[in-house]
Amino acid sequence: MKNTAQVFKALSDETRLRIMGLLIAGEELCVCDIIGALDLPQSTVSRHLAYLRNSGLLEDRRQGVWMYYRINQDNKKNISLILDTLAILFNDLDQAAKDQRSLNDFGKVKKIKCVNDL
Repeated sequence: MKNTAQVFKALSDETRLRIMGLLIAGEELCVCDIIGALDLPQSTVSRHLAYLRNSGLLEDRRQGVWMYYRINQDNKKNISLILDTLAILFNDLDQAAKDQRSLNDFGKVKKIKCVNDL
């Protein structure tokens, strides 16, 4: 019961819900992608990502200096109903659609920058 309460506490914050919306819609995202999409400071995003990870909703991996996050695959079976419900709700939220557009736009700018840096 304690773990279930922790999951719902993690989802009770707007910023954490926005992060979940981005991760449910896609695969794995770098912290910089989430920062770019949500237009929030790195410290704020990292704090919320840590909260989601500690609740069991997300898992992370390090690649060099970059941290990547995705839905926790080991816990996905236990939280699948919650994730499915969130995905349905996010389909009808203007903020979720705006965040997804921002993520897409940030990805395009990021690709252009990477190509120009070569």
